[in-house]
Amino acid sequence: MTASLSAAAAGFGTGLSLIVAIGAQNAFVLRQGIRRDAVLAVVGICALSDAALIALGVGGVGAVVVAWPGALTMVGWIGGAFLLGYGALAARRVVRPSGGALRMEGDAAGSRRRAVLTCLALTWLNPHVYLDTVFLLGSVAADRGDLRWTFGLGAALASLVWFAALGFGGRLLGRFLSRPSAWRVLDGLVATTMIALGALLIAGA
Repeated sequence: MTASLSAAAAGFGTGLSLIVAIGAQNAFVLRQGIRRDAVLAVVGICALSDAALIALGVGGVGAVVVAWPGALTMVGWIGGAFLLGYGALAARRVVRPSGGALRMEGDAAGSRRRAVLTCLALTWLNPHVYLDTVFLLGSVAADRGDLRWTFGLGAALASLVWFAALGFGGRLLGRFLSRPSAWRVLDGLVATTMIALGALLIAGA
């Protein structure tokens, strides 16, 4: 039992260290949380996607990912272009804010669909997620031997806790962002993050 708890705790800490950083996915989840827009769907997609990628890594698929540099390059180009486009839209909201962009509600169905598609793209079109989550985390898990799946479970739990805290905790910032000027600052940070990461992905592809 002690060894299992140790492996799970190590997986939790390792998983948390890989995702607690300013990135495109985290910025998007935080913005959705603040807007209270499709938060459950976004958190669920992020957590389940991470769990699937962690399972692939623990299962030994990391070596296959690294063996396909061409595929990662293609993902980098597509993901980079997507981030640049999303960043440009955020920058446009800074320059020309609209009432629809600042409201907490809107067309529920259309908004949820856009959020889901954007979240899927931000999650699966980032080549670093394959190298970090699948290869790196999988390699660390392999050192745990028979407890590698317990390690992976801890890492998956870390993703769930982090994204839930980011998404559902983001609404606590809503009252501080009640003014349009505050939303312009947030969108400015999102735009900077997305464009910078998009440019890095394309440069490194």
